Amino acid sequence: MTTQNDAVPNSDGSGAGAEAGTAVVTGAGSGIGRAVALELAVAGWSVTLAGRRAGPLEETAELIRRAAEAAPAIIPTDVTDPDAVDALFTSVRDSGSRLDLLFNNAGAFGPATTLEEMSYEEWRGVVDVNLTGAFLCAQAAFRLMKDQRPQGGRIINNGSISAHTPRPGSIAYTATKHAVTGLTKSLSLDGRPYRIACGQLDIGNAATEMTAKMQQGVPQADGSTAAEPVMNAADVARTVLHMARLPLEANVQFATLMATTMPYIGRG
Repeated sequence: MTTQNDAVPNSDGSGAGAEAGTAVVTGAGSGIGRAVALELAVAGWSVTLAGRRAGPLEETAELIRRAAEAAPAIIPTDVTDPDAVDALFTSVRDSGSRLDLLFNNAGAFGPATTLEEMSYEEWRGVVDVNLTGAFLCAQAAFRLMKDQRPQGGRIINNGSISAHTPRPGSIAYTATKHAVTGLTKSLSLDGRPYRIACGQLDIGNAATEMTAKMQQGVPQADGSTAAEPVMNAADVARTVLHMARLPLEANVQFATLMATTMPYIGRG
């Protein structure tokens, strides 16, 4: 297995942008996070798994052990807790490894409720995970990437189709995903002096636990309810791997990956 220490370096001596490196994946206990962590590990990356619950992280780790014969680090982390996020990235730093990649993936849809019935606590719950959590993890990763030598690394934010076009009754989720786009742009700009690249993958209906209801029927903009197609989460993982493998001189700024026939183009 290729590791960061034996990866082919760039001209400045950095392993970033080579075939493999060291990555942190948040929300790694299920869905897209699990698929991405597995894909990176099979491709030779050293992966740290972060998520709220230790049990699902251990399940992801076991899949990686079987498929990649690798032993990922497991660090239960609540991304809404600044101290927990600091502990996660301190652990990465103290391991002696570079941080080449953060896949900033942890997120929540929030409750299925109407705008007028959404409580303040429900609103804050989505904002704290999707926006504040993404910021805290990006900030901590940015600090490591800026301080390590050679400087640099890559942050990939998990956006959404809803970063462009909302679904009915999704105000908290949609607002946070629009905000993640602003986060991505600012990180890209602020990271330029330090060789820190930041891109965003906007995903539409990957088949995960979070999207299971979409195959059964969800509200549409015209007032109807319809089942929506999904795609394999492994296709998302392969796209993240492609973005991660680019040299730091190149960046996929924004990419949209969707089930081909989902109601996005022409939504509304």
